[in-house]
Amino acid sequence: MRACALRWGRGGLSLRSGVLLLILIPPVLLALQLLVVGPRLPRGARAGAEEQGIAFSVISIEPERNSRQQESPSRRPGLKEEEEEVEVEDAERREEARAYEDENEMHSRQLNCSRVLSPGQAQASQPPADSPHWLLCAEDWLLPAADGLCVAYSFSMDGGDADFLKTVLGLGCEVHSFDPSNSNASGGHLGNSLANNHGNGGVVSQHKMWLEWRAPRKRKQKTRGNLGSVSQTLADIMAALGHHTVHFLYADLLSAEWRVFQNLIELGTLQSVHHLVATVHLQWAGFEVGGTNEEVLRYWFSVLLGFQASGLKLVHSFAGEGHSVLKQTVANVHSSYTLSWANTRR
Repeated sequence: MRACALRWGRGGLSLRSGVLLLILIPPVLLALQLLVVGPRLPRGARAGAEEQGIAFSVISIEPERNSRQQESPSRRPGLKEEEEEVEVEDAERREEARAYEDENEMHSRQLNCSRVLSPGQAQASQPPADSPHWLLCAEDWLLPAADGLCVAYSFSMDGGDADFLKTVLGLGCEVHSFDPSNSNASGGHLGNSLANNHGNGGVVSQHKMWLEWRAPRKRKQKTRGNLGSVSQTLADIMAALGHHTVHFLYADLLSAEWRVFQNLIELGTLQSVHHLVATVHLQWAGFEVGGTNEEVLRYWFSVLLGFQASGLKLVHSFAGEGHSVLKQTVANVHSSYTLSWANTRR
């Protein structure tokens, strides 16, 4: 997948952007359901992504840059307008062909599990006939050892993680729930101290804290059990709690997920997560993600590339309500998806 979007002059931008958007949406949405990551992007320059070969194709992520005007391409000397139209049509056909190839590759990217954990259940069973909100792959080699530590994190502000918490508690995990709006969180104030609950079976440690994707400008030495801020990266939260691995992670980040996912990939933190249940929102680009619709779609797709590079395979997908993608109504797709992944490189 190219890192830059095709560009045209002002006169044909609206029509051709719409055509290209319709071409790009199917592979991205199918990737969300089946985690395809077929096309290869150039090797990233940043340290965390360099080893994985991921290049995040964000064109503009700063809010003040989102309103910049598209530059008109310079016409090649001696190229007639009709020939330019032919080149554009050829490029569109190549994009459509790539989308078809991507769809064919998707079916090999999903992990088939003979035994699963359904919402609210701590006993493994065969996959249910209906489609639940999420599923955890319960193959023996993917679950924590019975005599080992099991760690679970949940980031949710709407109470939608109740079944997840019930499941991981039933597995005997050390469970931490993060919600910046929760007045009953441990510590009772912003920047509360973190403490684990290992040995306190059936207890959920609640924290008034949220996931951050920006690296602090001045990184201070973090002491175990104290972060000093209501918003921290997953790596800092794990360090403060003394965890090297999160066996089960639930995240509904309300459109902040794309930038958080990028942070997890770049820092390599995602490789320390064994099971991930996350909701992705498609109504708009998301916090601190900008550019044209085509650029945003390419960015989303590059994030999915990072998931595969980190060892994650899709177990299950559940379509949410609405049919709006980037503020446009698109038939047969949904505004959000809850996706369940398992890390096959643990």
